[in-house]
Amino acid sequence: MNAISYTRRDFLKTMGIGAATLAMPGCISASQTSTAKRKRPNIIVMMADDMGFSDIGCYGGEINTPNLNELAAGGLRFTQFYNTARCCPTRASLMSGLYQHQAGVGHMMGDYGYDGYRGELSNRCVTIAEALKTAGYSTYMSGKWHVTKSTKPDGDKHNWPRQRGFDRFFGTIHGAGSFYDPNTLTRDNTQIVPGSKDFYYTDAISDNASKFISEHKGENPFFMYVAYTSPHWPMHAKPQDIARYKGRYAGGWDALRAERHKRMIEMGIVDSKWKITPRDEAVAPWEEAKDKEWFERRMEVYAAMVDCMDQGVGRIVRALKRTGKFDNTLVFFLADNGGCAEEYGSRGAVKPDPSRPVVLKPMGRDELQTRMQPAVTRDGRPVRTGYGVMPGPADTYIAYGKAWANASNTPFRLYKHWVHEGGISTPLVAHWPGGIKAQGELRAQPGHLIDIMATCVDLSGANYPAEYKGNKIYPMEGRSLAPAFDNKPIEREAIYWEHEGNRAVRKDNWKLVSRHPGQWELYDLDADRTELNNLADKHPQKVAQLKTLWESWAKRVGVQPWPVKRPKKKNK
Repeated sequence: MNAISYTRRDFLKTMGIGAATLAMPGCISASQTSTAKRKRPNIIVMMADDMGFSDIGCYGGEINTPNLNELAAGGLRFTQFYNTARCCPTRASLMSGLYQHQAGVGHMMGDYGYDGYRGELSNRCVTIAEALKTAGYSTYMSGKWHVTKSTKPDGDKHNWPRQRGFDRFFGTIHGAGSFYDPNTLTRDNTQIVPGSKDFYYTDAISDNASKFISEHKGENPFFMYVAYTSPHWPMHAKPQDIARYKGRYAGGWDALRAERHKRMIEMGIVDSKWKITPRDEAVAPWEEAKDKEWFERRMEVYAAMVDCMDQGVGRIVRALKRTGKFDNTLVFFLADNGGCAEEYGSRGAVKPDPSRPVVLKPMGRDELQTRMQPAVTRDGRPVRTGYGVMPGPADTYIAYGKAWANASNTPFRLYKHWVHEGGISTPLVAHWPGGIKAQGELRAQPGHLIDIMATCVDLSGANYPAEYKGNKIYPMEGRSLAPAFDNKPIEREAIYWEHEGNRAVRKDNWKLVSRHPGQWELYDLDADRTELNNLADKHPQKVAQLKTLWESWAKRVGVQPWPVKRPKKKNK
């Protein structure tokens, strides 16, 4: 798949925009296909890290993502798909097909003393890899794991990828880290060093995923999980990728939000009656912002990171085509949460103090990187943080910040951490020439990443186990997306969320949501998906109904009040 520079007109044409059905002329409607006739596919789940709903081109963004755009043009885009609002809870939920509390990762990687908050994948769940191996699938993973607190090279590895169903693994066990020298870099069960001065983690994830495809032998299908860390902080990108965005964000975040919103309406991604949310009150109008060159650079690097990820998607697709596997491979692409408003490393004075030069030793050739934020680059330069540090190189470590995250989540409210739409809405591209006949169409059926497991089990013919390795397994929570491929409804009672006391439930078009420690808010998402008109006072019975549903679910899956207090030890 060649990288293509789209004009605006070409892009809309490629996406199939303009037809009332958003389908390309001459294509068979998905409703005419039958899931019963489909051959068992290879399945690839690709996931971005901390990427907003409107960042990629096929969802209204200006960032150059021709490879994802082509997958969308040849398949489906879901417009109301959800994650859990945070990195490791999303990964636990995605891998298990359960809500994150059932999978043991109700918060992050700490053990709070409750089964739902162990910071480890539970033995009451199976991963997609474990489930599909029972159906004869080979299983591969490239990228970020982040569902175990055991990250040391000589520590407990029972929840590492190879022990949770993956035949081959390249990636990181921990969450965030340098893109030039990531901590816990691992091949299979052995932690390694990058091994090349040109190492860049996003490229390495893509290249190892491509290698797994090329080296897959036999007639059996495969499942592969490609978990990018792009574009999570730190803002690290290669100079040639950054250069493509020089000056692109000189208009600032207000203009960018308006530009994206307009495109999203034209594409049908959002409804014109959903008004764009006001700029975050903590963010200054662009014309009043100081140090514009620094702010522009932060977004330029962020865009370059997404761009590089898309280039890697193109290499993975080319590996599928080269090996004859493209037509019968179902590719999903989504994000683990909304854009991230954290100002990691971007506040306060520059550190180390540039007026007091420090001399640091280069790292040894075989020395493992053990720090999320390295103190020093491999060649001995101090890693800098602080207001005004220009991101991109290996000796910097900062985030892109709240103002640009507000733009990433256009047109929604809030960010990663929260369960208003800005925190939990993700793109979902689904592409499968052999099984999805629709091209360039949208799907508005609400879905959740718990549905990925159910879809994989459905299409692979695997038997989801009631017991695995002597442990009783929770039943799947999700629903197969296969009916939606044919534009049929996904039948379910409701979808639920909880993270750090932020709570929500969606049933049909109604969403009840609370930002901790606030009160419940009620929204009609058909009329107001940007959550600007709180109807809680007008519909108290609906609030009571949804609150009862949420409380019943929370009790069933093991949600604890936030902040979680460790259980008291019983006296002997």
